[in-house]
Amino acid sequence: MNTTPRLSVLDLVPVRSGQTSAQALTASLDLVALADRLGFERYWFAEHHNMAAVAASSPPVMIAAAASRTSRIRVGSGGVMLPNHAPLVVAEQFAALEAVAPGRIDLGIGRAPGSDPVITSLLRATGPTADVDRFPQHVTDILSLMGPDGARLRLTSGDVYDVRATPAAAGVPTVWLLGSSDYSARLAAELGLPYVFANHFSGQGMDQILALYRDGYRPSEAHPEPRTFLTANAVVAPTSDEAHDRALPQLRQMARLRSGMRLGPLETVEEAVRATAGEPADGAIAQSIEAMRARWLIGDGAEVAAELRGLAERHGVEEVMLVPVAGSRDDEPLDATPGRTRTLELLAGAL
Repeated sequence: MNTTPRLSVLDLVPVRSGQTSAQALTASLDLVALADRLGFERYWFAEHHNMAAVAASSPPVMIAAAASRTSRIRVGSGGVMLPNHAPLVVAEQFAALEAVAPGRIDLGIGRAPGSDPVITSLLRATGPTADVDRFPQHVTDILSLMGPDGARLRLTSGDVYDVRATPAAAGVPTVWLLGSSDYSARLAAELGLPYVFANHFSGQGMDQILALYRDGYRPSEAHPEPRTFLTANAVVAPTSDEAHDRALPQLRQMARLRSGMRLGPLETVEEAVRATAGEPADGAIAQSIEAMRARWLIGDGAEVAAELRGLAERHGVEEVMLVPVAGSRDDEPLDATPGRTRTLELLAGAL
């Protein structure tokens, strides 16, 4: 296997202190254009709701904007949280995106709601959507609805009703199932679909889950072989010290999230350094940060490139999807993310 993996990006559209959502979105669209020029494989947008530090709430909107700014890179969702949406709506959105950017659209589907129960109830306020228990059926519904032949419904009257996501589909987005447990891995294997393990969120059980997916895979017409890659949080800078400084805001945010603490926009590097200095070195936040730091890819270009090659070889993948989580400094522009830009540039140059 080629141990130099292809690179992709997962973007949560981070929002730092003092930054508006519009400025954060501008920075992300500049980043996807850069990834396109650098030769990255794909660029996905996440779905999270009601989070002060995340502006990625509507993947289809971001994908459409990204497709208009790029020419070759695949763009998609990482992922659409299916319990929040009716399958036909998802199918129509992504069939339309495929028509706009043929051969470049990925539909990554997740089973988690991506928010708290209050937001989930608001997302479903207009009627029943895809409840978690019906996740497998709704995945297969989406696959059928996006195809050229559509789906056939039998009405209570006995009549047959044809449904297509677009009237004359010429192509179909590639559907990926996403997860950090064995549930989506088993379903992806059963349906013959590509699968992505969310290593950036939880690395627990990764080897066992990937083995379960590969060993249980049932070939499909579209995907005769199992396809998978990994995600990983990454911060790359000209020096290792700078990379660790720029990782601190996101490390602190994740530590607070896992401790159930109140969250705000991402701190700047300087804000994170000051806050860390005022906390106990052996406290819960510090311990959580150190545990995560050991799993993230943080360093200069050569260091992280070597780690990426090792990660790909150990887990038998030919692609790694980076979550560029480098924080910004106080004096950096609000409509740009120089730390994330340097992460992509330095890694592309080192591999």
